[in-house]
Amino acid sequence: MSNGSQRRECEFHLLRYVPDAVRNEYVHIGVILREPGSSEVPSIQFTRDWRRVRCLDPDADTALLESMESELRRRFQAEQGFQAGQGLQARPDGSVLRQLGESLSLSVQMTEPKAYLAESIPAGVEELMRLYVDPPPRERVPRLSGRAAIQARMRGEFERAGVWDLMRKRIAASDYTRPGDPLKIDAAYRPNGTIRMFHAVSLESGVEMAKVLAFSAAGLRNGVERVERAQLELTAVIEPAARVGATDEQPERLEMYRFGVETMEEHRIRVLTTSDLGRVAETARRELRI
Repeated sequence: MSNGSQRRECEFHLLRYVPDAVRNEYVHIGVILREPGSSEVPSIQFTRDWRRVRCLDPDADTALLESMESELRRRFQAEQGFQAGQGLQARPDGSVLRQLGESLSLSVQMTEPKAYLAESIPAGVEELMRLYVDPPPRERVPRLSGRAAIQARMRGEFERAGVWDLMRKRIAASDYTRPGDPLKIDAAYRPNGTIRMFHAVSLESGVEMAKVLAFSAAGLRNGVERVERAQLELTAVIEPAARVGATDEQPERLEMYRFGVETMEEHRIRVLTTSDLGRVAETARRELRI
């Protein structure tokens, strides 16, 4: 550890999820760290493990909370760009932070700033996340499985490529099909005249998810052409066959797996496995010119 004189004088806010303001029970979900007076964009990071949130509130919309991280980062960067364009130094009480204190949703609250000496902003965020948001587990926790595991892998690969914050998330199918359609596509981006949508479809426990996406594909495709004046490339991301036990030694499971894949492909859905995500994310990076 460096001594205090070598560290940067910063301050941090904690973001907490408060499902019931009356009971005042909360879980820390993120950190904002900044150096007052610096021109650097404040650094923000949310948890990647929502189990503590779900323990507190089983009905928590964690996808919405995830999207809040990208939106806050975009607003910080936009404020920084405006100030740079005006020849201004970042203000210690930046307008975005002031707005956050006033306008965050009732279920998400921001704490008052606290002083913190950081070796660097990235190292400081990592330490604060470890101290307040993601403390080491006291016991081994089960791994993610099914759709949640595919979604986590998808997000991880797109984040490594630097494009996750540039993508749309949880796209309502009802925007393109009809009111009441509950399907929400996980992620998408638009290079040129094509919209590429990606949706996690687990075949671990059956083919229901595959059939739902196949049923929706034509309506989504027609709706995107009508609303966006663009072509749709719809991709289902599934587990590798061996991951779900779809092998020659288990012919019934293998037949079910093939049925799910073929059902989607028959409806012009591109089917990839999580093993393909690195290549897909690299393509997104090139197409978005990162």
